[in-house]
Amino acid sequence: MRPVTLSRADFPPLPVGFAAPSFDCRRVSHGIVHIGLGGFHRAHMARYTHDLMGVDDAALQCGIKGAGLRASDRVLLDALAGQDGLYTLVEREGARENRVVIGSIVEVIDASESTAELLAAIDAPETRIVSLTVTENGYHLDPATKALNFESPAVRADLVDSGHPRTAPAILVEAYRRRRRLGLPAFTTLCCDNIQHNGDVLKSLVLAFANRVDPDLARWIEDHASFPNSMVDRITPVPTQDEIAAFCAETGLNDRAVLHAEIFRQWVVEDDFVAGRPAWEKVGVQFVDDVTPYELMKLRLLNTSHLAIAAIGQLCGYELIGDAVGDPLIRRYMVALMDRETGPTLMPVPGVDLPLYKRTVIDRFSNPAIRDTTQRVNTDAPVNYLLEPIRDLLSLGRPIDLLALGLAAWCRRVAGHDESGAPIKVMHPLAGLLACKAQEGRGDPAPILSVDALFGTLGKHPQLVTAVGEWLEQIYERGMHATIEDAAGRGVF
Repeated sequence: MRPVTLSRADFPPLPVGFAAPSFDCRRVSHGIVHIGLGGFHRAHMARYTHDLMGVDDAALQCGIKGAGLRASDRVLLDALAGQDGLYTLVEREGARENRVVIGSIVEVIDASESTAELLAAIDAPETRIVSLTVTENGYHLDPATKALNFESPAVRADLVDSGHPRTAPAILVEAYRRRRRLGLPAFTTLCCDNIQHNGDVLKSLVLAFANRVDPDLARWIEDHASFPNSMVDRITPVPTQDEIAAFCAETGLNDRAVLHAEIFRQWVVEDDFVAGRPAWEKVGVQFVDDVTPYELMKLRLLNTSHLAIAAIGQLCGYELIGDAVGDPLIRRYMVALMDRETGPTLMPVPGVDLPLYKRTVIDRFSNPAIRDTTQRVNTDAPVNYLLEPIRDLLSLGRPIDLLALGLAAWCRRVAGHDESGAPIKVMHPLAGLLACKAQEGRGDPAPILSVDALFGTLGKHPQLVTAVGEWLEQIYERGMHATIEDAAGRGVF
């Protein structure tokens, strides 16, 4: 049987069990440009937009042109281009599975060597929103201050040649400059990365860069553009090539961009769009005046827990997040972390049952149908997920024992090898420096905490150095699992 290939112009009959778009894919035109066309965007914002197109004809003018900035994006971009931007999203929870062909992405742009095509797409009068998911590292911000890192070689290169930008802040500044020169209105920049106050942070980066190249442009951006804060949530593991091949063989659908995600999804956005927006509220998006309580809840309860158990779990030998949280000791640690340290840093969250939310997070991590790996979480999650609640607790004079354990596991992991000496792949811009510092200090965290680019003044806080050091020394001497066994036995959690 000949494999079925997805095509927008000639949409094929789909295998049994697949949901095709309920709208005519040929009628979709772009109104959004997205930077960072990875798995999360395709499982989240593109999914919501696809759903809206099925119930609101006006949304057909809100199709997405998606761009990748990295050379590593090319395999995915080529796959999507060969399928007219169409792909299958497989949503799983236990034995339940939904297979949906998503039709909201109308074009893909490879911006790994040149951003000219990307900037031209933003120039188009119909572009009303530019959204981003480039991870915290992609913004070139100083993790300690959340300000633009002007010492970054890439940022310095963009300052020299701002008309041919390569970094996300510089791309946005150049796009706004071109819109102003063309007499077009400003667009809304919508950050969809897991950064606290993500819109405010991105606005500050854009204005900082703009002030260096053209202060008048910076004032125009501040007066005419908007940067709403948003909270995004959906676990989206990266499918392996073997999983993609198995999907194609099983279904007969030649989809080289198939994507897996959990069934749960959430999106809370501040309703501040200067050029209009899709009516996403019709498909479950929650628009609010202030997203802060929701984003803090998600960052502290889900993201902080995710990174802490990923670091601990990988050192304990667990490849999958589900297996790590299935360990009774790690699960017990995670519950205590939320109840005793991260949970108390939250403000009231309107309409949310926090005890239920915590239980839901544990259930989501335990989902056997989502084979999310400790390596992916350790790679994608910035250490700030641990540092931000630590800062808050220290300012309140409260204990940080459990967060310090998660940070100690992170420090042990970035040494680049496990307890047996087998290598651990550390994907971080400072991986080499971190490995050197971790190996230099071993049970003493002072060398690694002295990396100002990550820890700033927090890394020298005596309470933090002491708390992390006590855990780190035990991890090196006894091993990760023995350390948490002892801690549980002593009633630490």
